[in-house]
Amino acid sequence: MDILVCVKQVPGSSDVEVDPVTGVLKREGFSTKLNPYDLYSIEMAMSLREKYGGTVRAITMGPPQAKQALLETVWMGADGGVLLTDRAFGGADCLATSYALSQAVHKMSSYDLILCGKQTTDGDTAQVGSELSEELGIPNIGNAISIKLEREGFITVTQNLDDRIVTAEIPLPCLVCVDGDINSPRLPSYKRSKQVPQNAFTSLTLKDIEDQDKTHYGLLGSRTNVERIFPPEKNADRKTLTGTSSELATQISDILKTGKFIG
Repeated sequence: MDILVCVKQVPGSSDVEVDPVTGVLKREGFSTKLNPYDLYSIEMAMSLREKYGGTVRAITMGPPQAKQALLETVWMGADGGVLLTDRAFGGADCLATSYALSQAVHKMSSYDLILCGKQTTDGDTAQVGSELSEELGIPNIGNAISIKLEREGFITVTQNLDDRIVTAEIPLPCLVCVDGDINSPRLPSYKRSKQVPQNAFTSLTLKDIEDQDKTHYGLLGSRTNVERIFPPEKNADRKTLTGTSSELATQISDILKTGKFIG
């Protein structure tokens, strides 16, 4: 089974800045990490390869430093990855992102399954996976907590729909969005980090894909406009209380009453 895993590099903390002109996050010069939900999809891909054979490749879109996210997938066991990077892709909304990713997938060799994390921690839209499947013309299913290959050409997926557990059979190729309850991701291998082959990664830019119309990508290709985006406010105010248990209880009660949290 040949598997593609879509991953994303996200801010490593809430300490981020927003471009005042474009309204998008500044992704250069800040700490980053691999999107936590993508760890589950990578682990699922590894488990499927161990059971059924095949390959696991990661794909991401972002600035050149997003290659670090691909490196982490290889340290976990992926065979390689593709970095889709070009200034034309910058500032993309979910629709423009999924279209750009679909163009990159068309450039790659055949695949049986595409795995995505449930959502990303910077956008939380949970839309790119389903939109990517639409662009590729393949079926998709979300909230997966189990994936099995029980019949040739089909996978059996168990979904957690909050109020019920559903099992469905889907033809390959297809796209599956993985929930966070599906597994416990393995740790990156230090040994693999020292043995990454030079040809493990491929970079694609706008000139490398079929549709090179800039109006289909990035801010120009986005169908949604962000009116305002801002980092979370930080409140560093603090007050230290001292005294006996009875005195502390009284002080806390007075603070809550002053803030009108209690009557």
